[in-house]
Amino acid sequence: MEFSFEELVRALEGTVVVNNDNKNFKGTCIDNRKVTEDCIFFAIKGERFNANNVAIDVLEKGASIAVVDEVNFKKEDAEGKGIVIKVDNTVKAMLKLANFYRRKLNLKVIGVTGSCGKTSTKDLIAAVLSTKYNVFKTEGNFNSEIGLPLMILQLTSEHDVAVLEMGMSDLGEIKRLAKAAEPDMAAITNIGLSHLENLKTQDNILKAKMEITEYFTKDNILVVNAEDERLKKLNSNDYKIEKIGYNHEYDVYASNIILREDSVKFTANCGNDKYDFELPMAGKHNVLNMMLAIDIARNLNVSLKEMNDGLANLKATSMRLEVEKTDKITIINDCYNASPDSMKSSIEVLMTKAAMRRVAILGDMYELGSKTKEAHEDVGSFAKGKIDLLIVIGENVDNYENGFGNENIRKFASKDDFFKEVDSLINKDDVILVKASRGMKFEKVTSKLKELK
Repeated sequence: MEFSFEELVRALEGTVVVNNDNKNFKGTCIDNRKVTEDCIFFAIKGERFNANNVAIDVLEKGASIAVVDEVNFKKEDAEGKGIVIKVDNTVKAMLKLANFYRRKLNLKVIGVTGSCGKTSTKDLIAAVLSTKYNVFKTEGNFNSEIGLPLMILQLTSEHDVAVLEMGMSDLGEIKRLAKAAEPDMAAITNIGLSHLENLKTQDNILKAKMEITEYFTKDNILVVNAEDERLKKLNSNDYKIEKIGYNHEYDVYASNIILREDSVKFTANCGNDKYDFELPMAGKHNVLNMMLAIDIARNLNVSLKEMNDGLANLKATSMRLEVEKTDKITIINDCYNASPDSMKSSIEVLMTKAAMRRVAILGDMYELGSKTKEAHEDVGSFAKGKIDLLIVIGENVDNYENGFGNENIRKFASKDDFFKEVDSLINKDDVILVKASRGMKFEKVTSKLKELK
């Protein structure tokens, strides 16, 4: 972090309530169990734990600065141990600091959002830019009002481009992220059903995603997937919109698509420029994600050849369509998260795999509100005729069955119930898709499958 202590206090709009001679700081931390030497600790108050209560503890562990929004200690107890800065709200202060730092650095910021596919798109954008620029990208799922500023604060003056994922569960959240990150360009992958529980309609989901353009001017560019019916209709006089898809009328489009077991071949068309890519990711949906990346990169003057070379540096985020092979089976580990659209895309990937049997182990999809029953039935219907065995776990097993039918389906109320029968259900040389919303913790399912002999 390349700013002074004075700049830190000013950006936080804070007050130093406990001072100290050591004003050095490096790195940030929000977990009192993971404090590092001379870090800035941000005390966040959650539903179960108020980190303001451990301000002195983190200083004793080596943090040089604790940022708090409650002074829940005697100031004399902190004297000589470190610095305490009081702010009105720790999370809001982090966002303010992130915005200050983003403005201080001379780099391009690319924001990525959408109902699904945003993490893969982020990974692809970072890869296609990597031969020409020093690129930073969001780690894991650090895409929230807490995670995003932590990512921005990891940037240095050596970075040329930051690719930042932006997630949300309600209106206003991406607006606050956009205010902190001030993206120069943004990409929206699609408008699905995720977060329908809070937002009620897909039009509201679109409205929430479009907050990424809240601070755009005529110098900014929004790139959208025009295969999505809502994004296709977008237009603006305030900033430039570019569209990608399969249609020659779009700014960047894909043709000659060939789906393979572990990759996709296609031709990328950008005006008069064409290039044949082989994307080392399975699934037609990733062609659209790649088109978004290509459009972003061409606006940063990266050639199609340079983009293709950059794919050698592709580092995909874990638990997203990872293919893992054991002596007995092949596992497609896609248990990081789930929505109706991503479920269908993953089933299509499963269909490309050569296998004795294709098996899908699916769990609940969360935050679908009034569409919960319909969405699970729809995924079940989509899977019918495409897979040999459907194993469903959770509260929506009957909804899956309504769509899939009652043949070649096994239903379990819990993972533990499934584990009791897993040995008899899985055969040698099965290819198995594992997918559910993050809260289902289906990584335990993949771990159990790996143990099978």
